[in-house]
Amino acid sequence: MWRTSSRSGGEGNCVEVAAFTDAVAVRDSKDRPGPVLTFPPAAWGGFVAATRAGTLGIHQ
Repeated sequence: MWRTSSRSGGEGNCVEVAAFTDAVAVRDSKDRPGPVLTFPPAAWGGFVAATRAGTLGIHQ
């Protein structure tokens, strides 16, 4: 059910994602029993698409 990010370097500094019919869940791989964020599938898909396109609009 849960899968680790393909970008994980193996040090455990990554997120895990689980897709359900009505939600996508995300958790910290270092704190598996800890909090879980859930998103509607369309919102998660938009986030992934914007990440891949480099258009998130995050400014540092």
